Amino acid sequence: MTEHFDAIVIGGGPAGCATASILAQHGHNVVVLEREKFPRYHIGESLIPFTYPALEKLGLVPLMKDSCFIKKYSVQFVSPSGRASQPFYFYNRYDRETIAQTWQVLRSEFDQILMDNARSKGAQVREEVEVLEVQKEGDRFVGVRAKDKDGKITEYRAPITVDASGRQAIASVQNGWRRGDPKLNKVAVWTYYKGAKRDEGVDGGATTVAFVPDKGWFWYIPQHNDFISVGVVAEAKYLTRDGVKDPQAIFEREIKQNKWIEEHLACGKSNGEYRITGEYTFRSQYCAADGLVMVGDAFGFLDPVFSSGLMLALKSGVLAGETIHEALLEKDFSAAKFTEYGRVMSEGIENMRKLVYAFYDPKISFRTMVDRYPETHGMLTDCLSGDVNKDYSGLHRASSDWTTVPDDLPYGMPLPSREAAATA
Repeated sequence: MTEHFDAIVIGGGPAGCATASILAQHGHNVVVLEREKFPRYHIGESLIPFTYPALEKLGLVPLMKDSCFIKKYSVQFVSPSGRASQPFYFYNRYDRETIAQTWQVLRSEFDQILMDNARSKGAQVREEVEVLEVQKEGDRFVGVRAKDKDGKITEYRAPITVDASGRQAIASVQNGWRRGDPKLNKVAVWTYYKGAKRDEGVDGGATTVAFVPDKGWFWYIPQHNDFISVGVVAEAKYLTRDGVKDPQAIFEREIKQNKWIEEHLACGKSNGEYRITGEYTFRSQYCAADGLVMVGDAFGFLDPVFSSGLMLALKSGVLAGETIHEALLEKDFSAAKFTEYGRVMSEGIENMRKLVYAFYDPKISFRTMVDRYPETHGMLTDCLSGDVNKDYSGLHRASSDWTTVPDDLPYGMPLPSREAAATA
């Protein structure tokens, strides 16, 4: 059986539903193929300020403001001794009612909102449909082969296919394009607590980054219904030292490595489930090929220390959706059509990646850098807030006093055509 669409989106997560919403909004016939049944569990629960423009483009700001999601106005950092920094309030730099107001979300609910939004705009969303392969004819991608929950195989055809399959990264894996990062190979262990301590007032929704030895860190994210998302991220050799490999044992040992975390969790109770994951940073070598584009985590995933994942996912979905709309009008589905898309997304990821590298280098602290170079304070705030597409060379030069600033990875631009490769 074969079905035809203007565009096919693999995956119904934030990036996929953002892409589909934009395309449906423009009147295109788009289908989203999601292998799971929503609502479903997912990690990655903290938004940063510059998620706001994408939410505004998708028409979701009023709904978010009326939701039960915890409002987030700041982030703070805590030393292993338990000493907390002054919170970094977003409204000291941005408008409190727009950019500076963001949220801590329960992903099962937030992702359902995004999926419902795509449906409301006219996208077809088919759950429990597993994409088995992305199909090609010659050098051009032409659609996918997928299986529904009853085992029926269908071929979906379209002039453009969007890989929004998340960390599964179907197209990158299938074509051998997935690339790791030289240093950012971390492991995370996390769980949820009910009844744990929250700070008061406007600080009650803050994200806390609490350090443990060897540049590891805890996240502490307040959520509604009195739950706290809490996890530890570090090198595998640190977390599994002394042969400890059980996630719960690792987590409970690391609690004692930070006094603030220990004290805040003492009055709460774990829900009893401990999760673990690794391979925290990777990128697709190419953002697009003829008839294909990657968005969200399928394009690239960056270490989550600064909570950039959802911002990058939604931004990529909106930007890809607008680019595909142009492609459909012009009937130009070449990889080169996505050159500007690849440039914008790669620039943003690289600017944030340089700060992640600095975060993990024990020779540098952002406080020390700002004390020596006060002009970097605003730049640092902007980048960490997700305003990633501007010139941060001054910030990177300042950090080079203490750490080696990594070169940009040569990934994320479109796959050169056979003709272009032959003349290069």
